[in-house]
Amino acid sequence: MNRTAQKRLETLSPFEVKNTLIALADKNYDKATINAGRGNPNWVATTPREAFFKLGEFSLLEANRKFKNYPGFGGVAEKAGIEARFNEYFLNNQSEGTALLNDALNYCHNDLNIAKADLLLEWTDGILGDNYPVPDRMLKASEKIVEQYILQEMGAKNTSVSGKFDVFAVEGGTAAMVYIFNTLKSNGFLNAGDTIAIGAPVFTPYIEIPELEDYQLNKIEIHADENNGWQMTGEELDKLKDPTVKAFFLVNPSNPASVKLDIETLQKIADIVKQRPDLILLTDDVYGTFADDFTSLAMIAPQNTILVYSFSKYFGATGWRLGAIATHEDNIFDDMLSNL
Repeated sequence: MNRTAQKRLETLSPFEVKNTLIALADKNYDKATINAGRGNPNWVATTPREAFFKLGEFSLLEANRKFKNYPGFGGVAEKAGIEARFNEYFLNNQSEGTALLNDALNYCHNDLNIAKADLLLEWTDGILGDNYPVPDRMLKASEKIVEQYILQEMGAKNTSVSGKFDVFAVEGGTAAMVYIFNTLKSNGFLNAGDTIAIGAPVFTPYIEIPELEDYQLNKIEIHADENNGWQMTGEELDKLKDPTVKAFFLVNPSNPASVKLDIETLQKIADIVKQRPDLILLTDDVYGTFADDFTSLAMIAPQNTILVYSFSKYFGATGWRLGAIATHEDNIFDDMLSNL
């Protein structure tokens, strides 16, 4: 691509640039083009899906053990002996999917200290969909697994963060935003006429949601500077020192600029939080798993941050609507609730 063509791209919107890059890739690249940035990725990860369906097959075998004389009917899985029955199923059904299931089972047992029988019962019960989840927030083993994944991918190793994160399962990142806005409103953390700050440029709904009649929030924008590597300058971040700004919402890495916040910028935000311990931070880190050595704001200022993550793009699983909200067990929100 020559410089003239590059200059022409500068006049296009991010979505037009995306379409142009896809067309160029299809035209000039002789291998499959994997696109994870659009609403629906053009690929799926087949091994975890095979594991999912193999788990379903094993779970049906578990159900059919109970009512063998009644075709079409099954019972609830039993914990007693389930580990031995899975081992037998694994040995008789060797595949990439069953290997992944077995590896996952061993990892959770050895590294997360989850009993295999407890995990198999949770998986079996869950995939059969025959029981209300207990507790009603998120299944116990699943929460522990997702918490470890979030700590690993959101950069806990790069920080001194300690303690536990509570995880809440939601139907993707969009649902997470709806629940968070509704919760902040219902609990009196944000009221009509309050001011929030939004990191810009940003995905359009973040600009539109606060203005909805349900919320009626005022907003200011904290701009990332293209000439500063798409980082927020100290002057822009100083807007957060205004005590009338109740919350700061950002997408990291940014959408559509696709640049992660560097440690220096994250630390500037954390330093402001020390001056304003009541400031609510909301970080949408859906694209964090695409960035090398990513660090989330939730690992730098955990007490003030609500973290949103979605598995949709990174795992090519938009249709499964899998997302999570995470908050540190030591957080300002519990204190705010007790002070209502």
